Amino acid sequence: MQSSVSNGKFVGSFVGSRVPLLFLNNKKKPEKRITSASASCFCSIWNKFLYKRRIRMATDNKLRFVTSMLEFPSGAGNISALNAIILGEALASEENDLVFPSDDFASQAHVSSPQQYFEMYKRSVEDPAGFWSDIASQFYWKKRWDQPACSENFDVRKGNISIQWFKGGLTNICYNCLDRNIESGNADKIAIYWEGNDPGLQDSLTYSQLLDKVCQLSNYLKDVGVKKGDAVVIYLPMLMELPIAMLACARIGAVHSVVFAGYSSESLAQRIIDCKPKVVITCNAVKRGAKVIHLKDIVDATLAESAKNGISVDVCLTYENQIALKREGTKWKEGKDVWWQDFVPKYPTTCEVEWVDAEDPLFLLYTSGSTGKPKGVLHTTGGYMVYSATTFKYAFDYKPSDVYWCTADCGWITGHSYVTYGPMLNGASVVVFEGTPTYPDAGRCWDIVDKFKVTIFYTAPTLVRSLMRESNEHVTRYSRKSLRVLGSVGEPINPSAWRWFFNVVGDSRCPISDTWWQTETGGFMITPLPGAWPQKPGSATFPFFGVQPVIVDEKGVEIEGVCSGYLCVKNSWPGAFRTLYGDHERYETTYFKPFAGYYFTGDGCSRDKDGYHWLTGRVDDVINVSGHRIGTAEVESALVSHPKCAEAAVVGVEHEVKGQGIYAFVTLVEGEPYSEELRKSLVLTVRNQIGAFAAPDKIHWAPGLPKTRSGKIMRRILRKIASKQLDELGDTSTLAEPHVVEQLIELADR
Repeated sequence: MQSSVSNGKFVGSFVGSRVPLLFLNNKKKPEKRITSASASCFCSIWNKFLYKRRIRMATDNKLRFVTSMLEFPSGAGNISALNAIILGEALASEENDLVFPSDDFASQAHVSSPQQYFEMYKRSVEDPAGFWSDIASQFYWKKRWDQPACSENFDVRKGNISIQWFKGGLTNICYNCLDRNIESGNADKIAIYWEGNDPGLQDSLTYSQLLDKVCQLSNYLKDVGVKKGDAVVIYLPMLMELPIAMLACARIGAVHSVVFAGYSSESLAQRIIDCKPKVVITCNAVKRGAKVIHLKDIVDATLAESAKNGISVDVCLTYENQIALKREGTKWKEGKDVWWQDFVPKYPTTCEVEWVDAEDPLFLLYTSGSTGKPKGVLHTTGGYMVYSATTFKYAFDYKPSDVYWCTADCGWITGHSYVTYGPMLNGASVVVFEGTPTYPDAGRCWDIVDKFKVTIFYTAPTLVRSLMRESNEHVTRYSRKSLRVLGSVGEPINPSAWRWFFNVVGDSRCPISDTWWQTETGGFMITPLPGAWPQKPGSATFPFFGVQPVIVDEKGVEIEGVCSGYLCVKNSWPGAFRTLYGDHERYETTYFKPFAGYYFTGDGCSRDKDGYHWLTGRVDDVINVSGHRIGTAEVESALVSHPKCAEAAVVGVEHEVKGQGIYAFVTLVEGEPYSEELRKSLVLTVRNQIGAFAAPDKIHWAPGLPKTRSGKIMRRILRKIASKQLDELGDTSTLAEPHVVEQLIELADR
């Protein structure tokens, strides 16, 4: 740990390592081997020193769970001389409880000590309007917001839920991403490094070139009738045209809705029917690995289905992705379909900015819900802009010289906040990768890292676990010396995967920002700040500025100290979503009524005695598969649509690679025999209706399902059977048909 103080600086307290203890007036004291006992003694001396420097620890309700970090290592529990290490000096083993930042890293970090974090966090929760107003002032506003900066009702008992940040302020996120950076001297800086699916395919755009292309598309969209507030659906793979399309919509005040280009036509149709776009933007095809996927065919089927439901889209702008498919092989509908390359480049490279209110909508992003109908999460402009930029800067310790790569697709919130908006608001150089991380082999990621000299690498635990199963030689044959910060997103990363990521990929010298957040939160909520405090493998650590997480029991009572329970957040933050599109009642019912006075995350969480947060996964009926949230009702609905399926119940189970897998209990119609062909047919039905990522990993034949006498399916029992935790089934006597449980256990391995 490192903390700056006047006339000197605290550098160390690294247990079990030879480190300088204290610098005063820049005179180095002798090195000393620190043991558990001496660490505790030293920490006590250090705390007295801080007290004398008039740095006192607040103990009010808002700060009680972050003060513990100021007392390391004495408050860190069982730390021997062997189980704490410093970045770059040793490998993290199963015995390591803490991984400390090196003095060199910490001294250059934006937040370089627990004390600095504590002081910033303290202000962010005691004076949120002032804290975020100061940060917001660093961006361009055509008109400053009204006072106060924040207005909210977070309690359903007091009326409708309402969140507003910087209301009355006029800005534009595209202008802040592009024009503002160009005006500050970054016109010739690379904005996007693009890597194609096939090795050897690459391209790039400077900030100036990117602005030109964004303006051309903005002008085209205006010319075909897209106005401020109109929706535009974007169904593209990770071509440069995807962030271009997002920024072009934002420039003219249109609301973009990016749909992951792996969703089926039925899923895409649901979203189009709900948001009623003026234009759909897609490409004719994409290569994923060696496979060609005809996206235009999916869109054609979608638009036909939408038309049957009364929603007609007049324009389908199609980018010709020649590497995957020539235009001659593309099905075409004259009058509706338009080739991007034939029209967009003809438009001017300047386009007036549409200045929008901070609370005007920026984008819709649909996420799975427990009712089976996708939820249209609505994010507005000003607060999201400030929050995504600030979380990116601090959680990755971003510097202007960094080259940043997030492997996520822009079809998910990570691609919005941490591929496009967050990085570009900071003027970053971003890698955009079209392909599959393991194609043509498991070394592809590190080939790209070396090629573009990537310094910050942000990916999902699913990919980490997948690469762990391959030979380490796929990693070690590449240099990776450019890397300085790693990141994890999408689900909790298990400690063994964390250690492999740290030791093998990062050569035990790169801190890992293990971030927890959601589509609904807009940006990081609980995350390490590299350089500020020691990390625990698998823990998201402490809350970001302005975020007040609480853990409650089933009655909604806050739990103090070491505990496990339901993770909630009290009070708003700028990046919070404002509603579910067209369904504010569902917004309140899903997120604010379960525990009145709080935002309910739907996640379980544990807090250890040092205040570190450990996310334990979903507690509702949404399964997190490879970072993709999939509603159990969606999968069940798809299964039951099969003519031979009478009933289905879906639960999530632990999966070695994907984090959670989909486990489906299926009851067939009377007289239908079980067969491998039928199993494959059921899986194919889900793939066709939702997408390949939602395909069940296991079909469990079920003569019946465990239900209460009122007909409610006891998913708790199904989860125990799926996880083979048969000794934890609990009381089954209250079931309408208790013998069903025995039948399911007998059929478990069929």
